[in-house]
Amino acid sequence: MHDTVIRGGTIVDGSGSAGVTGDVALEGDRIVQVGGKAGPARREIDAGGLLVTPGWVDAHTHYDGQATWDSELAPSSWHGVTTVLFGNCGVGFAPVRGRDHEALIGLMEAVEEIPGIALAEGLKWNWETFPQYLDALDQMPRAIDIAAQIPHHPLRVYVMGERAINREKATGDDIAAMRDAVRAGLEAGAFGFTTSRTNSHKTPTGDMVPGRYSEVEELLGIGSAFKGLGYGAFGVNSDFDIETEELGWMTTFGQQTGRPVWFLLTDRPTDGERWKRLMAGVHEARRQGAMVTAQIAGRPVGVMLGIDTALNPFSIRPSYQALLKLPVAERMQRLQDPAFRAQVLNERPAPELVNRLSQFRQHIVTRWDRMFPMGDPPNYEPAESDSIGAMARREGRSPDEVAYDYLAAGADRFLFFPIVGYNEDNLDVIHTMLRDDATILGLSDGGAHCSSIVDASVPSWMLIHWGRDRSRGAKLPLELLVKRQTSETASFFGFHDRGLLRPGMKADVNVIDFDALRLHVPEVRYDLPMGGRRLVQRVDGYHHTFVSGVETFAGGIHTGATPGKLVRAGTGAKA
Repeated sequence: MHDTVIRGGTIVDGSGSAGVTGDVALEGDRIVQVGGKAGPARREIDAGGLLVTPGWVDAHTHYDGQATWDSELAPSSWHGVTTVLFGNCGVGFAPVRGRDHEALIGLMEAVEEIPGIALAEGLKWNWETFPQYLDALDQMPRAIDIAAQIPHHPLRVYVMGERAINREKATGDDIAAMRDAVRAGLEAGAFGFTTSRTNSHKTPTGDMVPGRYSEVEELLGIGSAFKGLGYGAFGVNSDFDIETEELGWMTTFGQQTGRPVWFLLTDRPTDGERWKRLMAGVHEARRQGAMVTAQIAGRPVGVMLGIDTALNPFSIRPSYQALLKLPVAERMQRLQDPAFRAQVLNERPAPELVNRLSQFRQHIVTRWDRMFPMGDPPNYEPAESDSIGAMARREGRSPDEVAYDYLAAGADRFLFFPIVGYNEDNLDVIHTMLRDDATILGLSDGGAHCSSIVDASVPSWMLIHWGRDRSRGAKLPLELLVKRQTSETASFFGFHDRGLLRPGMKADVNVIDFDALRLHVPEVRYDLPMGGRRLVQRVDGYHHTFVSGVETFAGGIHTGATPGKLVRAGTGAKA
């Protein structure tokens, strides 16, 4: 007798094959039958009219800290994600010496906008080396499986100390020590190594991160740790200062190690052709025998501008600054006072406040044509005519009046400001990249950018928008959308026991009402340690989620079950 049979659903198995109607049987932590009519079971679930898919494998999250104290790992776990991979963008918390604890917290807060007070309270620091960090993660039961990569910046500081912080060139001995530490981490179960070579990542003091200008010699030297292992990927977040040189060393890495190297790719507002050049470089690298891959976002990466978020169009006006210490309810009362409204709208941004913002953030709070009311359900592919600027022109009012009145109507209202992935005011570029087999899906950033971005809902949104609701361009086949976030991410990073509904595979399964899938408007919560603030986003439509054959979520609510574990690479990638 089977433990669980999911009967009569439309099985989209993660391979890219068309869906079929049939049963899925689970025994213990494995799938034992897919399709046809399964025998009796201790529990039977009627999935008639529902989708049955593998659990989502999210390869780009930042739960490095949260995973040490939080067993649920929401909001990713709410969205059918059953495996998360963190240690991205070169930031994390191991290896580390005691003297550098605060520095790594500050770095994570500056780069990934995770509240430092939450990290300081939540992190127990019962590790020093990366293998010890994995051992610490292994001690905690959890709702979903987790896995980790080795981040470059902590590693560089661990080996080089102040010389790393000053971004000095690594010596041959430094490179050898970093290589050996990476090898030890990989052998302990890390799924790869990541670094960051972008000006958008800075320390709390505004300096570049330790690995920003690392020499190619350093990167290839560290990369030699992968030789002969047969697993692990090398990840890069790069500005591609000199595109041919950056693609060149990635190609060399792939040729020398036989391992995949990936980089983050989005379109750039100042250079609409850049993504095409980089994708051409990816295909050329593959022709030369290097598995170079672009990791892409499934929707625009966009900032939420609201009354209780990190930023909004009025944040740098003096009168609004006076509200920031008030509770949100009192803040809303003041905003709805006509006299206060007139005062704020008559003010210009304070120069001293403007100067505290990066040019990027100044851009965000002044571009009315790039601010869009979020709506309910949220719209991540708005037309230019939906912008605050266009609304103001139609109504014969100033844009700041329109934005103020929209936000002042409720703390649950947000303006969506797409940062990247929206150069053409539609998602056609992302559509093209999603159809390119030299890309992998990522960039959900689950656990990061807590007060400004909430893209952990992307796995659900992929089905909703690309598979069902898109009206401003072509949709994508449901089978492709499932494959992109199950077998493709699992196979690329080496999770060989999941991502497909096949007998013998791990029983990570979603049962979804495709027609009822609906994203909620993001909401602000103060539920991180020490009352740290974060944005979360709920979804309707997930009837059941199983991890290792155990139901972890029913009707979108955590059952309390914690079958999730740390997954270690190099051991068949089994939890």
